Amino acid sequence: MSTVVIVGSQWGDEGKGKVIDYLASEADVVVRGQGGNNAGHTVVVGDQKYALHLIPSGILNKDALNVIGNGVVLDPEGFLKEIQGLEDKGIDTSTIKISERAHVVFPYHKEIDRLAEEARGKEKIGTTVKGIGPTYMDKVERSGIRVCDLVNPDLLRSKLTAQIEQKNKIITAIYGGQALDAEGIIKTYTAYGEQIKKFVADTSVMVYDAVKANKKVLLEGAQGTLLDIDFGTYPYVTSSHPISGGFAIGSGIGPNCIEEVLGITKAYTTRVGKGPFVTELFDETGDKIRVQGHEFGTTTGRPRRCGWLDLVIVNYAARINGMTCMSLMLLDVLTGFETLKICTGYNYKGEVLKHFPADLTKLADCTPIYHELAGWQEDITNCESYDDLPKQAKAYIEFIEEEVGIPVKIVSVGPKRSQTIIRESIYR
Repeated sequence: MSTVVIVGSQWGDEGKGKVIDYLASEADVVVRGQGGNNAGHTVVVGDQKYALHLIPSGILNKDALNVIGNGVVLDPEGFLKEIQGLEDKGIDTSTIKISERAHVVFPYHKEIDRLAEEARGKEKIGTTVKGIGPTYMDKVERSGIRVCDLVNPDLLRSKLTAQIEQKNKIITAIYGGQALDAEGIIKTYTAYGEQIKKFVADTSVMVYDAVKANKKVLLEGAQGTLLDIDFGTYPYVTSSHPISGGFAIGSGIGPNCIEEVLGITKAYTTRVGKGPFVTELFDETGDKIRVQGHEFGTTTGRPRRCGWLDLVIVNYAARINGMTCMSLMLLDVLTGFETLKICTGYNYKGEVLKHFPADLTKLADCTPIYHELAGWQEDITNCESYDDLPKQAKAYIEFIEEEVGIPVKIVSVGPKRSQTIIRESIYR
């Protein structure tokens, strides 16, 4: 088997898109297993930039099968717009398959998402208002509508009529919003179902068969470990499981099918939205990292909060995911700093914490314990091998490896595919 799971080892936005694209160029099957179009990967091939939200990054590999798994919540409107954007750039989208078991995002999910966020007032959780949370709520409540329903016009009408009636009560009576037009939604989504029908399949069988045939299967992650619904900084999390265990469920294969868990780790730390962030920088250093790293959200455009690398988080992610190796991203962003800092523990009221706490009030009272390393001034964006890197950059990488206890197999020194140093192959 050559089955690799890619996970974000921080709060997402670690640069997974680039590594996924790099590995997808060799893959036979690329699977998206959770989340929705509330996440995004930016992939740069040559001078062309692609912003992908629902569609797997293997779409840029003409020989790869691209699967949107059952763990994904599918926004048909967003999906079809993304398809159109790719086709306008000459990309063949016929290799995409959508699980018939995936749940569908509807306008009432987005409206309830928006109204609920507004109602939270100062306690907003920072949702992207894409309807993702409410769709997963319906899934767990067992009132959701799946892709297999979307492509069945009669069944879709029956289920949507009942759902819109119920959701309009919530929208009007609880939030004071305007009722949605049921007939308009039914007509629109029936048309979406007709357009999407050609992509629908039992993808669990397809992925399982690929694994058993020893094909290279890449399970691509969205978001990051600290956004996991169970293990993230709850409630400032997503509504699914972006950790490695979530991909067995989200793609329909057993956990024993997974061989390698590659943790994508940014060379510093960023996050979007609210919640404690121990190494966050509020000074010129934080601003410099944000500008040099172009730290603005792919989906939302929001500026990201920036701070030094936090190895308490990375060690937590390594344990939760069973990470077997790492890819260190955006190392080039740290060029030009005289001194670099890495957080190796938290100080909590005089107590040293090495394990990431669940209690956010406790986390908010933590201060970072830093290890300082010398920075480098050389431009590393043209380095083609590990030996080409300045000794200070290599010392930075080797310190991370020692602290986390797993190898850094990939080092990224720029946004392009070519600006990737492969120290060891990921596929076995």
